[in-house]
Amino acid sequence: MPTPLSILVAPFCLLIAISDLYARRVPNAWLLIALLLATVLFGTLWALGRIAPPWPSFSGFLIGLLILLPVYAVGWMGAGDVKFFAVLGFLFGAKALLPIWIIGSVLAGFHAAAVLLYRFRMSHAVQGGHVTHQEDGASESKTRHGTPYAACLAVGALIVLFDPALAHW
Repeated sequence: MPTPLSILVAPFCLLIAISDLYARRVPNAWLLIALLLATVLFGTLWALGRIAPPWPSFSGFLIGLLILLPVYAVGWMGAGDVKFFAVLGFLFGAKALLPIWIIGSVLAGFHAAAVLLYRFRMSHAVQGGHVTHQEDGASESKTRHGTPYAACLAVGALIVLFDPALAHW
């Protein structure tokens, strides 16, 4: 039976992953909606006495924000990725951030390796027995490039959602 948290988190993570893969964007409106819905959910469950006070959610948000903010500051990550990680901290609590980050980073590493291999193969394409070197700048479009890190984090969050034992260390 799905829990209220899984009903909120699963579609949210899927939407973020699709948006990041397709447009390399993490919409602020979706992050805000998830925060508001989670606040109402946690507040209601706390008022009914079904959960303890939701303080881990607030600390998870702050920890998620503070951990990735320096990475954004040096330009290695987008602001949407940082905000999404903070929202995941709010939804799951701080304990889940490490496994989500590890899974997301491993997936991002696989993605980066695949992109590098693809670019290498395309830049050294064999045509008629001759190796041709294509200019990278000539074939680049004006779309965003880079690793869709929020999508990788979303997969990590879904794995932790369906295997909560990963967040208990």
